[in-house]
Amino acid sequence: MHASITAAYLARYRSAAADSPVELLPLTGAQRRFLITRRLAPQTRSDLAPLFFAYPAGTLDLPRLDRAATAVAAGHPALCGAFATVRGTPVLRTGGPSVEVARIAVAPGTGAEAALRAALLDWPLDGPALRLLVAREPDGDEELLALALDHAACDEQSIGALVGELTEAYRLDRSPVPGPDPQAVADFRQAVELQLAAEEAAAGPAAGAHWGRRLGGLTGTGGAAARTTGMLTERLPAVEGAARSAVFPALLDAVGAAARRLHRADDGLALGYPWGGRPPGAPDVLGCFLNTLVHAVPSRPAADLEALCDDWWDDLEHAGTPFDEVVRAARAAGSPWSGGLDAMLTFENLQRRPELVLGGVAGREVHIDGRPLAAPTAVAAAYGEDLLVRFVWDAERFPAAEAEAAFADLLAVLRGHL
Repeated sequence: MHASITAAYLARYRSAAADSPVELLPLTGAQRRFLITRRLAPQTRSDLAPLFFAYPAGTLDLPRLDRAATAVAAGHPALCGAFATVRGTPVLRTGGPSVEVARIAVAPGTGAEAALRAALLDWPLDGPALRLLVAREPDGDEELLALALDHAACDEQSIGALVGELTEAYRLDRSPVPGPDPQAVADFRQAVELQLAAEEAAAGPAAGAHWGRRLGGLTGTGGAAARTTGMLTERLPAVEGAARSAVFPALLDAVGAAARRLHRADDGLALGYPWGGRPPGAPDVLGCFLNTLVHAVPSRPAADLEALCDDWWDDLEHAGTPFDEVVRAARAAGSPWSGGLDAMLTFENLQRRPELVLGGVAGREVHIDGRPLAAPTAVAAAYGEDLLVRFVWDAERFPAAEAEAAFADLLAVLRGHL
């Protein structure tokens, strides 16, 4: 029996940590993939997780924001440490870049959104994990704040916690203290070790057989990560009651329809989506504890959701199988798939995230296009007072007319199910 990818990583990590002059912390499977991907493709920063908020001009006090962000970061190794590769092994090195808070100049005729987008595209490869960038157009009545995180330092649960802590630290005008906090380091280590144990346990023969059956037919067109993107959005009525359980399977089916249109393929396409959370008993630390699951896009939309839901629930029984093990299982089943994704789907419940309140003002979340992608197309769905669907595509690969037709297919399938 082959050694698991998690076990092989732990052996390399322990060897690197034993010889290191500074403390090194292990990383989850998702965090390792982010570090490996950015080293292989440094021309894109598709591993960023930015949020954008608008405030009335003059609301934000940048020195105060800097103090608050630095104080919050000191309590989280993922923010006050440095993600690094030591002897080919991805790790978190304690101590290092903390945060950056800066005002971005807006050239005449450029616009605040374009200025923030350009600044994020130039994110330094080895820079801080948290950046707060503010831009305001000359004589504009609003200023935009980009709260941007290295995705290795966050997932949906982490973002909610960070927003809440930043709001409180800004309100109290907390002063920074030297980091990292020893207890925070111990908590991070414990959480990651529990996650790695869960990943190891989920990589057994039964999981490999399941993913081989489900994904053995993948071919995948994949493609390089995209820096030039377009975006379309639509708001749909909120779904209430028991029907809410059908929203995510309906999105899988709808995104599959868009992928078939864009890639001009009826089968073999791979749709990825993040899933998961902290293992039982893990401390509530900042970091990425998600796994990327893979959905084999069927050749046509589902006549109803029942069969698709059954397959999806079967997949969730093996949701902890690390992505690299899933790729290995698919290839062992005869697939030529290399692991590249043809589309990505993310789903966020905004009702679980607190508002970012600074200076007594709750920021109004805005969405800025042009964000780099790790796949040729991506759909971000956010559930709040309604269902916001954002469709983003590689503008260098797909003409706008094709993307618009694909988005129309997506919405038609989604409305048909909901």
